[in-house]
Amino acid sequence: MSGSPLNAVKQLVLATKNRDKIREIREILSNFSIEIKSLEDFPDMPDVVEDGATLEENAVKKARAFYHFTGLPALADDTGLEVDALNGAPGVFSSRFAGENATYRDNREKLLHDLSGVPDGERGAQFRCVVAFVYGEQVLTAEGIVRGEITHQSVGQGGFGYDPIFFVPELGRTFAEIDLETKNKISHRGIAFRKMTEKLRALQIIR
Repeated sequence: MSGSPLNAVKQLVLATKNRDKIREIREILSNFSIEIKSLEDFPDMPDVVEDGATLEENAVKKARAFYHFTGLPALADDTGLEVDALNGAPGVFSSRFAGENATYRDNREKLLHDLSGVPDGERGAQFRCVVAFVYGEQVLTAEGIVRGEITHQSVGQGGFGYDPIFFVPELGRTFAEIDLETKNKISHRGIAFRKMTEKLRALQIIR
């Protein structure tokens, strides 16, 4: 199957439990004639341990696990915040930076604490997202990156995760201060998923 066109699919499963991610991804894929399913449709799906050394390894592992469990083509992403002053940390550990059961707020507070004393101009960072698609033997990946700066405190009520402390100079706002439509146009996740949909359309997997 790998390397050859596949029949267009009518359903996809998003390999994530994160409702915030599901909401963003559904919006990105809303222009395609395809039914988007999630973990809520498969409550017996076992947890996937994200123990890969890279974002790509984790994304592929999750997509493959969901494909084998559901029998449906699966899309998964793994995203990391890479901070220049911390040599790329938290990176692959972004969701559990403050511990295994850390909340969004816990992670933000730890990051701001670790950057205390780092002045403006040296607080550069990037969000990086890797999307993986698994369907039979077909495995595709795509990557999206957006640059920004880490603020000194949370700003804005929208978004999730590190969004309130990720400032985008071109917009003059944090990710938590912009609406979902605008965020999807410029975000790491939006970029990665648009690249992936281009690949899937080229293979006639989605239309």
